Amino acid sequence: MKLPRRKFLYLAAGAAAMPALSRIASAQAYPTRAISMIVPFAAGGSSDVIARIVGEHMSRTLGQQLVNENIGGAGGTTGSLRAMRANPDGYTILIGHMGTHAVSISFNPNLPYKPDVDFAPIGLVIEQPSLIVARRDFPPNNLREFVSYVRANADKLNMAHAGIGSNAFNFGLMLNSVIGAKPTLVPFTGTGPAANAMIGGQVDYMINAIPEVGQLIQAGRIKAYATGGPQRSPVLPDIPTAKEAGLPEFQAMPWWALFAPKVTPRPVLDRLTDALDRALDDETVRRRLAEIGCDVPEKARRGQAPLAALVKSEIARWTPIIKAANVKLE
Repeated sequence: MKLPRRKFLYLAAGAAAMPALSRIASAQAYPTRAISMIVPFAAGGSSDVIARIVGEHMSRTLGQQLVNENIGGAGGTTGSLRAMRANPDGYTILIGHMGTHAVSISFNPNLPYKPDVDFAPIGLVIEQPSLIVARRDFPPNNLREFVSYVRANADKLNMAHAGIGSNAFNFGLMLNSVIGAKPTLVPFTGTGPAANAMIGGQVDYMINAIPEVGQLIQAGRIKAYATGGPQRSPVLPDIPTAKEAGLPEFQAMPWWALFAPKVTPRPVLDRLTDALDRALDDETVRRRLAEIGCDVPEKARRGQAPLAALVKSEIARWTPIIKAANVKLE
């Protein structure tokens, strides 16, 4: 039977619209099953801890479990690439940070994703001041002594990090640049394993965050010289800021944020952004984050548009720093 041309075009248009309508309906019903939260570093590190705290509350809001999936390697870019390639349906999201979504593009000219293009921003989660820490028997007793000692002995010292592009590496690079030292750089699969190596005396110092090293500092198992934040941490009030201790150039406030694969439907993104916002407004979540040294951003800096702007500005800020260091991802 031969269909009239008008009826044929009408049926064809309807068929073409069906996939789009199906996606819209699916987005409106979202979520109907568990959501995978890719953590691009080893379990136990800052990203893992932050994801668990925020994810627990988001799970209650969304009515489905957010499950951490740790995929470490290449300074967080391995897990980020996995997230970028995931089906953009909201069931795979990523907790990325300054390293994976700003600094990595300068380290690796062949980076297989564009941080500001290949992801849909969900929202900024937290900022967290980093600490200058060292093994327990490291000779310097304060930051001024640390700077002098590292300058004089850099060729004999090892600095741990969590891979090129990780926050531990980025701010370690900044620290070494500021004090004019070039120690041997020792990579680990995450800041947790790096901290364990420091406890064992296998490395001398590193930049790390309170979730991994706060209790170790309090127990006297490692030394802490300064925080890179604008004020002392309430968790470690005896640790001075780098500015107080005589090194104002060391300012280290890395950030973490949630991302989805690009072209994830807007209704899905909006549900995730709303769930994140509710989590960051919850007093219990805020207290738990504060206990590990995290600062929750004010509302004006949360959400999709502010995060998109932050990623672009951070790429612009770090690009000249990394180029000057002439470090590439091997």
